[in-house]
Order: sequence, then C-alpha cells, then structure tokens
Amino acid sequence: MPYDDSVPPTRRARPLLALAALCLTTVAGCGGPPDTTDGAGAKASASASASATPKASPTASLPQGPLTGRTVVIDPGHNPRNREHTEEINEQVDIGTGRKECDTTGTSTDAGYAEARFTLDVSHRLRELLQAQGARVLLTHDDDRPFGPCIDERARIGNEAKADAVVSVHADGSAVGNRGFHVILPAAVKGGGADTSKIVKSSAALGARIAGHVVRTTGSAPSNYIGGGTGLDTRDDLGGLNLSTVPKVFVECGNMRDPEDAALLTDASWRQKAAQGMADGIAAHLKG
Repeated sequence: MPYDDSVPPTRRARPLLALAALCLTTVAGCGGPPDTTDGAGAKASASASASATPKASPTASLPQGPLTGRTVVIDPGHNPRNREHTEEINEQVDIGTGRKECDTTGTSTDAGYAEARFTLDVSHRLRELLQAQGARVLLTHDDDRPFGPCIDERARIGNEAKADAVVSVHADGSAVGNRGFHVILPAAVKGGGADTSKIVKSSAALGARIAGHVVRTTGSAPSNYIGGGTGLDTRDDLGGLNLSTVPKVFVECGNMRDPEDAALLTDASWRQKAAQGMADGIAAHLKG
C-alpha cells in the first residue's frame, strides 16, 4: 500500500470509464520465470543517495524492440528493512502540499509475507519483461539500501531520469472481503514544490492501459472497494505522485489482508502474470 498502513478511504473515481473499457478489450500474454524474491533498502542522506544511484542495463546490451529509446522507472514500494529503521522512515519530508513520513514499513499477509518482498519480486519480473522489448529500465532501489528511499526521492529519481513512464508497485492492506487490484492516478495538485498539471492526463492514460492489461493477464477483477469497478482511483495525498513531473501511477496489485487475494499474491506464477499485465500496459501506452 502506498506509504500508509491505514485502510485508504474509498474515493470517487474520475470519469475514466470509457478509457478503461477500451483498454479492457486488449489481449495480453504472460510468462513464468522462477521466483526471485529479494530484500531492498534505502538511505535518506544525500551522500547515501548518491552512492545508491539507480542503475540501468547499458543500452548497448539491450535487444532492439518496440520500446528501444524509452526509459521506464520502476518503484518497488517500501523496503524489507524499513522495520529496522523506524526513526529514519518516520522523519517528515516535503510532499509539495504538506509534509509526510519519509516511508513506512508497508503491509504483509497474515502469514508474514511482506509487501516490500512482494513489490521487489514483481519489479524484477517487470524489469525483465520491459528490457526484452528494448526499454531502458531503472529501479528506485534494488537490495542496495538499508531503508527507504523517501517518497520525495522516489519521485525525484523518475524526474531526473526524464522517464517516459514511472510505475510504483504496491499491495494493499485493507479489510477481509475487499479484493482486487486498483491503479492510483495523480490528482491535479499545485502547491509548494508540487505541480501535476502537465502529467494528469498522460498518467490517467497510462493507468487505464495498465488496468486493462492486468485484467486480461491475471484474470483478477478490479477492486470491489475502491474505484467504482473501474480499477482506477485518483489521490492527492501521495508525495510520490504529487512531486512527479513525468507520467506516474501506483499499482495496488491486491489486498494482502484478504485470504483469497493473499493466495494469489504469494503465488509466483500469478506475480509473473501481474508483471506481464503491467509490462503490456506500459508498452501499449508508450507505443500509442
């Protein structure tokens, strides 16, 4: 879930039904490499940030494909070691319209499978799929930091990369019976260092593409508790979206606190399908 352990409020979805419906008609495939669950961490100081600069595979080593010349930043939500650095992650940072915690621990299944482990695993799978299509892919962190990175830095990484798309991978921690995925879109926000006016439309288009493809590849329905059945939710309280200057969305892949969703999220083959759906949605958006 996006930097907030509380159950997010149900919000009125923006009028994107037509766009989402169009995307839901697109068929996508799926693959299935071995499970690659890893841990990851971040450091908030400037010196540590510099030493953990995200790295992408050299362009020359990537295959030529439909995404050649495109840059995608993947943001694995939270960090498995955040629990060991509660003081650091509780430090407030500027999100443009106010201040918020640097990061949180995220949620987990009742059996203890951490959201941060899930997000890094899916992010690795997504990176591989996008690189196979020629994209230059960066991760905001990849088992190279003790905690974080903070939400403002996560946004800054995508901005500085001049990414064509940024996707932040998450899983929710809502009530039992709340099921399904949803994609969080940036609201029109302007204040302090935040101004999403130039990315609201493109982010909404990216999110709708991803939602449609995730339905097709995973067979999972859009959220039954957020988004009014569209799989799309618009929020103005997330620093990672508020501070972005490039198209960006959050993908809540399912509810870790619901037993049925948890069974999917802990299944490596389902995680591969989820990554495939996201990759296909990103590719469809970038190819126009």
